[in-house]
Amino acid sequence: MTSSRTTDPKPDTGDTTAPVAPARRMWIGADHPRYKWVALTNTTLGMLLATINSSIVLISLPGIFTGIRLDPLQPANVSYLLWMLMGYMLVTAVLVVALGRLGDMLGRVRIYNAGFLIFTLTSVILSLDPFHGGSGALWLIGWRIAQAVGGSMLMANSAAILTDAFPARQRGMALGVNMVAGIAGSFLGLVLGGALVTWNWRSIFWVNVPIGLVGTLWAYKSLHESGVRRPGRMDWWGNITFAVGLTALLAGITYGIQPYGGHTMGWTNPWVLAGLIGGVVLLAVFCLVEMKVAEPMFPLRLFRDAAFAGGNAATLLGAIARGGLQFMLIIWLQGIWLPLHGYDYADTPLWAGIYMLPLTVGFLVAGPVSGALSDKFGARLFAAAGFVVMAASFAGLLALPSDFDYRVFGALIFLNGLGGGLFAAPNTSIIMSSVPADARGAASGMRATFQNAGMVLSMGVFFSLMVAGLSGTLPHSLASGLTAQGVPGHAAHTVAELPPVGVLFAAFLGYNPIQHLLGPTILGHLSPSAAANLTGREFFPHLIAQPFHDGLVIVFTLAITMSLAAAAASLIRGRTGNALATAPAVKSPVTEPAATKLDTAPRSDVSATAAVGHGSVLRGRVYDSTGAQVAHAVLTLVGRDGRQRGRARSHADGSYELAEAVPGAYLLVVSAEGHRPRAVDVALGEQPAFHDVELPAASGGLHGTVRDPRGMPVAGASVTVRDARGDTVARTETGADGTYALSGLAPGTYTLVTSGYPDVSAQVSVAGRAIGSVDLDLGHGMG
Repeated sequence: MTSSRTTDPKPDTGDTTAPVAPARRMWIGADHPRYKWVALTNTTLGMLLATINSSIVLISLPGIFTGIRLDPLQPANVSYLLWMLMGYMLVTAVLVVALGRLGDMLGRVRIYNAGFLIFTLTSVILSLDPFHGGSGALWLIGWRIAQAVGGSMLMANSAAILTDAFPARQRGMALGVNMVAGIAGSFLGLVLGGALVTWNWRSIFWVNVPIGLVGTLWAYKSLHESGVRRPGRMDWWGNITFAVGLTALLAGITYGIQPYGGHTMGWTNPWVLAGLIGGVVLLAVFCLVEMKVAEPMFPLRLFRDAAFAGGNAATLLGAIARGGLQFMLIIWLQGIWLPLHGYDYADTPLWAGIYMLPLTVGFLVAGPVSGALSDKFGARLFAAAGFVVMAASFAGLLALPSDFDYRVFGALIFLNGLGGGLFAAPNTSIIMSSVPADARGAASGMRATFQNAGMVLSMGVFFSLMVAGLSGTLPHSLASGLTAQGVPGHAAHTVAELPPVGVLFAAFLGYNPIQHLLGPTILGHLSPSAAANLTGREFFPHLIAQPFHDGLVIVFTLAITMSLAAAAASLIRGRTGNALATAPAVKSPVTEPAATKLDTAPRSDVSATAAVGHGSVLRGRVYDSTGAQVAHAVLTLVGRDGRQRGRARSHADGSYELAEAVPGAYLLVVSAEGHRPRAVDVALGEQPAFHDVELPAASGGLHGTVRDPRGMPVAGASVTVRDARGDTVARTETGADGTYALSGLAPGTYTLVTSGYPDVSAQVSVAGRAIGSVDLDLGHGMG
């Protein structure tokens, strides 16, 4: 071990080494105490941009189709409508895992920054659509898919960047702000799109450009790679089977909504069946591939941890329950309630967004509060409570008549927003805190995949159930309503036999389709009063109100079931065994005093976090990477205040037992000769808990003491190791006695930096498995 040093400038104190002033930085570094807030604000802006853009198009579809001169109700144009609705979410569902894995390999910030740039450029291109008709629709669909690539980069890595930047005690709050911003963005886009589309449909893409430019420049200047980068190879077979399988499955669901061969829906269409069956088969092949390859894109081993599996199950179920709500509420408002209360069909998109604001407010109120409280009291109960609140709100909406009192409606959707805000951050925290640091990009992508796939599934399932509900009562209602206004029987029955999905899309887009369906010939033979009544604001809403409510009963009943199932999944705790058996080890102190002050902040590969069951006694087994037991390993239980609360050694068979009378959250630090130390988060309650720990083989490391100008040890000083490129490879804090320890360093030359005080840096070299001693003197440089 050799070293060279540079220090902050100080008066001559007899040190023969000339001091060198550290380089001044215009931007906050990754090791600065305020960097985490920079990461939070930028990633929140990125999430807002990505999610606003998905719903801003949703609410603006009538204006977009008018602008490109395309009738969305023509049967041949339904595919354009569906791909504009679902294409963006389908692409993000397919790509986020691969892009999260790429972030683990190449750097999460690098992929995130590229996503910001792609998103901004494609927004400009979308606004320049030069075509009309089908060509104009294909331009928008194609570039929306390209834009979804940028959005996927943002979504796949934002949660991982935050998990790297924030310590465990603040992670729920940070993820809460980010997740609520993302979910709220999908509702804010409804208001923004409704307002902009009345001016110019292209403006819904223009609005992304200035925000995207600011966010892109800010991200490139301010964000740093503070996570641990894991070199590796792309899992091409896994990526291909996953992308093709999920695309086929979700596309099959998308086209299953469309009529086929005289049926109201397309579930008997051979192409739909081929997509569904082929998609499931390819996804099964994908799972087999992932179990065989050395570096899978979708690490199935993570699902061995019950907390990770339960959190993702809750994400999927919650997305299915919540995803269809947005569409059902838009149909309810635009197609029925707003016209019945005197709003012109041309104005319904804007007012639908405005009247749905209580939903957004609920998210904004509950999300950050829930994230902060879950850091203190635990995430599971908050996540489960959020889903229960959502189920109660669905039950309330189910009881409302079609022409409701808005005060009751507003209160219920506010309650639904509160439920969504309650579970968003805790659910994400459960998932992200149950994986090792170098798998956070992949875990973030997996979480986003379940969320986006759930949204697409929700649209397919909810639309299908709604069409099924409408099929029973809508034809009779249409036929009897039209004939009562003097429409000839054959014409009324022809209209009544049309697929209900056309009526559903008309209500969703804020159209009154009666004039379009009957045509000028039939309307011309009716009395002026009958024709005016048929094409007025109230006839169509009154006609579909009861059939629509019948469909709502089916849809909201499913939403209640899904919400309660998601609540149950949120309560699943991490179990014993090999949940993280193949997870990489962590950088943790080598010396025992430093171990009690181990920094579990995710800004470096410091802690592999695992949630375990409650228990006043913690038992388990310590083993190495080959599965052999490790005897005489030292296990230290550290409280959140940094104090040692328990200590034990493993027996000859690798087993250990730690007794702790006070329930709570602790850090378990495990070390043994010839192995790299490891730290895991554990929770102790009233029942015994079990957790096995793997200790991989040791590599090089550093330890030493940080002292102030008086020569006194400095507690809580941040010590960071950077490689030749300036990337952070490890970080810890000094213990109460000023000591630090870093392990798991590959051979090479590094810069050792202590900050939070006048910066002091030292050039150090690590050779083989040697553990070197490097002291840092804040007054005189390196000792």
